[in-house]
Amino acid sequence: MALMITDECINCDVCEPECPNQAISLGPEIYVIYPARCTECVGHFDEPQCVQVCPVACIPVNPAHIESRETLWQKYQRLTAAKVP
Repeated sequence: MALMITDECINCDVCEPECPNQAISLGPEIYVIYPARCTECVGHFDEPQCVQVCPVACIPVNPAHIESRETLWQKYQRLTAAKVP
């Protein structure tokens, strides 16, 4: 289940540096999460770090990108394998 940032985002800049997969970036108006890179921190942390630090609780599960924990683990493995020289 990739996460998403809703329009309640206040652009506080705390979520982007917390993402271990670099899935968060500043969009035209608010921050956005790229589903292809979001693993909900599976493989890195027990809980999504962006959700933990968000002061306005605007990062729910993206209903358009429902994924199992196993799928998120496989995505994590693909993303980290791509970083190995």
